[in-house]
Amino acid sequence: MIYPILLFGDPVLKRKAQTIEQGELDIEQVISDLFETMDEANGVGLAAPQIGMSIRLFILDTTPMVEDDQEEGTRKVFINPEILEESGEEWAFEEGCLSVPGIREDVVRLDTIKIKYQDEEWNWHEEVLEGMAARVIQHEYDHLEGKLFTDYLTSFKKRILKTRLANISKGKVDVDYRYKAPLKK
Repeated sequence: MIYPILLFGDPVLKRKAQTIEQGELDIEQVISDLFETMDEANGVGLAAPQIGMSIRLFILDTTPMVEDDQEEGTRKVFINPEILEESGEEWAFEEGCLSVPGIREDVVRLDTIKIKYQDEEWNWHEEVLEGMAARVIQHEYDHLEGKLFTDYLTSFKKRILKTRLANISKGKVDVDYRYKAPLKK
């Protein structure tokens, strides 16, 4: 099932997501719905809060972002993730978000993370990821913490974007995917 993606200003996007217990919901269906919704919107990651489910789950598929032979794409499920460590070099990259369509801004993040998470079979994993996979994970993980990439912008930059962000909240967007705007009449 393809869900509408919640847009900037929806209170679910600012709420810290809840841990999921095994058997609490049909996790296979939720994961399938997340991938279907993300693929329909041409995203590279999607967190459950972006479809209105305030649970600690996100998916990613960095395959469309791979431009050379240096890095492979990653298509994964992360249940109850916890970033244990961020390290390496600072790396500025122009990020966007399906919940904040039409706005892309540089966000500085460290290029390496160590993360612990459960997969769709509820097995625990701990791994170190670098590059684009690490960046997308950090971005999606922020959604579980109630943060958006716009929270990293300077107050000056936020003032410049204020009208555009208000229009997104009102549903004044040009996107090719279903969405739900909190202030749309």
